[in-house]
Amino acid sequence: MPWEDLLEQFYNYIALEKSLADNTLQSYQLDLQRYTEFLNRRDIDEVVQISPEIIQDYTAVLGELGLSANSISRNFSAIRSFHKYLVLDGLSEHNPTEMLETPRLQRKLPEVLSVEEIFKIIESPDTEVPAGVRDRAILEILYGAGLRVSELIDLKLEQVLFEESLLRITGKGNKERYVPVGEQALNALKMYIARARPLVAKTGKSFGRIFLNRFGKPFSRMGILNIVKQYALLAGIDKRVYPHIFRHSFATHLLENGADLRAVQEMLGHSDIATTQIYTHVSREYLRAEYKSFHPRG
Repeated sequence: MPWEDLLEQFYNYIALEKSLADNTLQSYQLDLQRYTEFLNRRDIDEVVQISPEIIQDYTAVLGELGLSANSISRNFSAIRSFHKYLVLDGLSEHNPTEMLETPRLQRKLPEVLSVEEIFKIIESPDTEVPAGVRDRAILEILYGAGLRVSELIDLKLEQVLFEESLLRITGKGNKERYVPVGEQALNALKMYIARARPLVAKTGKSFGRIFLNRFGKPFSRMGILNIVKQYALLAGIDKRVYPHIFRHSFATHLLENGADLRAVQEMLGHSDIATTQIYTHVSREYLRAEYKSFHPRG
């Protein structure tokens, strides 16, 4: 059976049985079309002719074409799914991907801001006006507790343990964790709750959330993004700044100053310490950059 016919059957299978999103289906189609074109160029027209070495040759070609490690891994996953389907549906007894490992993903180091850049952004709001008081508190908590933007948006008053200087956060998978928060962030939060929040809380449905927009409603992700970008611009930070970069910077600055990796993992709410370990690589990159910048023979 021609590759085109086999692919058509596979697409019908994943569309009907797997209920994949349209974008995922399109990715499969593009990846597998390129794969079968490669097979045709090698004069391979039957599955039994495909060896593990052929698959490895193909992934090497993708690398030569300039595809990233992530894209190569995605292509391999599509190829593996295709061959698994052929065996499952009785169209082949041969799966050349069975003994092969998925190509390793290349993890991109997270972007971070320097301590000086963070301070400039946090100190940019005009705290003489209510909106500035609110925005200062948002920036302080983003950096001071390393929260995800969704966690900041959902933060409620009962989650702030002022006496213990802790936030009780419900993160991914409804996992609860306690995150220490510093005096400056708590003071900014207290000022916002006392001076600015009451002015808008009565105008809309707050659903118990702490941080409210000018209509008295909880913030959207875009609303927090706009605040962060506004003050980064005001602070003269000439790089891409977004809410999650405060979380990256929170973790990196802790590790740079000697914090225990397990403690940082707990504060971030990572289930796997390998996710947290990427920040140690960021710290090493920072140390190298500092050495090169300031050592006389760097």
